[in-house]
Amino acid sequence: MLKSHLSPTHRRRRSAPAATGLPVRIRRRSESVTVPRELEALMQSLYQNRGASRDQSCTLAGLHPVEQLHGSASAAALLARAITEGQRILIVGDYDADGATGSAVALLGLRALGAAATDHLTPSRFTDGYGLSPALVEVAATRAPDLIITVDNGIASLAGVERANALGIPVLITDHHLPGAQLPAAAAIVNPNQPGCAFPSKSLAGVGVIFYLLVATRACLRARGWFGAQRPEPNLAAWLDLVALGTVADVVALDQNNRILVEQGLRRIRHGRCRPGLRALLEIGGCRVEQVTARDLGFVAGPRLNAAGRLEDMSIGVECLVTDDPVRAMQLARELDRLNRQRRELEFEMREAAETLVAQLSSSDQELPPGLCLFGKDWHQGVIGIVASRLKEHYHRPVIVFARGDDGRLRGSARSIDGLHLRDLLAAIDRRHPGLMERFGGHAMAAGVTMAEAHLEVFRQAFIATVAAELGAVAQVREILSDGELASSLLSLETATALRLAAPWGKGFPEPVFDGEFAISEVRVIKDQHLKLRAQTNDGIAIDAIGFQLAACKAELGTRAHLAYRLDVNDYRGLRQPQLILEHAQSVD
Repeated sequence: MLKSHLSPTHRRRRSAPAATGLPVRIRRRSESVTVPRELEALMQSLYQNRGASRDQSCTLAGLHPVEQLHGSASAAALLARAITEGQRILIVGDYDADGATGSAVALLGLRALGAAATDHLTPSRFTDGYGLSPALVEVAATRAPDLIITVDNGIASLAGVERANALGIPVLITDHHLPGAQLPAAAAIVNPNQPGCAFPSKSLAGVGVIFYLLVATRACLRARGWFGAQRPEPNLAAWLDLVALGTVADVVALDQNNRILVEQGLRRIRHGRCRPGLRALLEIGGCRVEQVTARDLGFVAGPRLNAAGRLEDMSIGVECLVTDDPVRAMQLARELDRLNRQRRELEFEMREAAETLVAQLSSSDQELPPGLCLFGKDWHQGVIGIVASRLKEHYHRPVIVFARGDDGRLRGSARSIDGLHLRDLLAAIDRRHPGLMERFGGHAMAAGVTMAEAHLEVFRQAFIATVAAELGAVAQVREILSDGELASSLLSLETATALRLAAPWGKGFPEPVFDGEFAISEVRVIKDQHLKLRAQTNDGIAIDAIGFQLAACKAELGTRAHLAYRLDVNDYRGLRQPQLILEHAQSVD
């Protein structure tokens, strides 16, 4: 259940954390190339800057074939047999958006394929921890499953799989996290990152892996003559909206394969062919479904879905995505929205406390260490990951944030910057300090740690030293990568709309950022946090601009400013206008 550490005073709106003076550098992708002044040429240039072609197809035919996914054939055969024999199948997911969407896709897909008895079990972040633990297997066993399928977890669950085997329950693992030195003794494993897997897209999210397995299973069932007039073959693309949501929310790299999955999901959503629960989450967040973008999935639907796992029980989120009843879907979406508002309050309080700790570090050591390791005795363990992410963005350093679990152990959530592989870093610490961490896992940009509180200071020093060894003496500077200066003629609604609907943009295929000098006026702060101003080009084109969480920049601005921005559409009460979404603003007076 929700553990709120907020006093009545904390429940009112407060100012954003103060700016820290962390240097910001705006670097253009190419100083020698002039940004095109024609819209189509601009779009071609943006794709080229990201190593892609505007002409690359985002059709499903462009997906890497499932046959390249190691283990998919044996896993599909195992699953097909379970379906045709009417076995009881239990899905064990994870408590984040990737795990929830993956569980929903598994349940919906298996039922469409003809599975007679499917159920799901989502571990609690607070009582069960991550993955298929022996204790969770004991809970699963009470439901008498004939087969357990993990989604977005399991590759590190050696003890859990061993316990399931002892109970006579085979386990089929679908995961995307990096494996350790030893693989679980599962009946089958599907993971693009396992040894021997030649699948080209190593960035598949957990929901992408289970989607691929369903495709392989359908082919296996087709070959067995399972489908016919009484049992029509399902179109698995019907659940690409959920695949898109999980892929974007898990912030995996949008390589060409993932971009196809996301774009195809977005197209279904825009045409009204999406799950009632996803539609409800988007509508509650103020999105127009027919114009939905990957950013809406990542910043509107994803956080609301994640709130269930962060504060209570992700089974609420899974039910929201699985239900066919629009009324029930809206009820559940409202509950998720309520939890998300509570999550924001907790996050704000914890970030304020973390900023105070960082300020103390800075004042005592003159400069911040290369990695930040923070702990608050009353911090909520469901929110530490998002706080670590915010601090990583703010200070441009790898960050790990710890909270005390119900069992007294510390749970840590870490986020990294480009150039530092978090799981490899934790593995290096484990080699030098065996036994320091009870458990750890994750991937390049995010990881988790469990350890005794008595080991915190030793771990902190090891973390800082290992980060320093990996990053060297590289200055910690927040860098904004710009596609260059956008011509005044392109500061238009047409350009903003084209940018919004292109790509999709995301990690590894970033949304375009432009920069340039503007005359500014009407500078003000709204809601104590956000910077609002009017920007004007040298040839007189004026446009509104807003910088979320950039209120602290106001004091440093004069009448002219160098702005780094995204061009977007402001759709307010039916009036659509272009606007600048500021990433940074600094005076040039």
